Amino acid sequence: MTKRMQVLFADDEYREIQAAAERQRMTVAEWVRQSLRKARSDQSRDIGIKLRAVAEAARNEFPTADIDVMLEEIEAGRGLE
Repeated sequence: MTKRMQVLFADDEYREIQAAAERQRMTVAEWVRQSLRKARSDQSRDIGIKLRAVAEAARNEFPTADIDVMLEEIEAGRGLE
């Protein structure tokens, strides 16, 4: 099943999209479909990269301290300059 979507553009923006579609020898509709597919794919890939980074970080153990102690140490370090 297909769905119709209406998207409104300012004249100058639409002309830019038209020109981009013409350069790739495709209709505006196909150019928009491909652009949206790419955007969705890129977003999925970005989420995957972030999730892998979080999983990797969770496997490590790093020294930590109470937040109040860390903030005091940061402030004390600023006074050394």
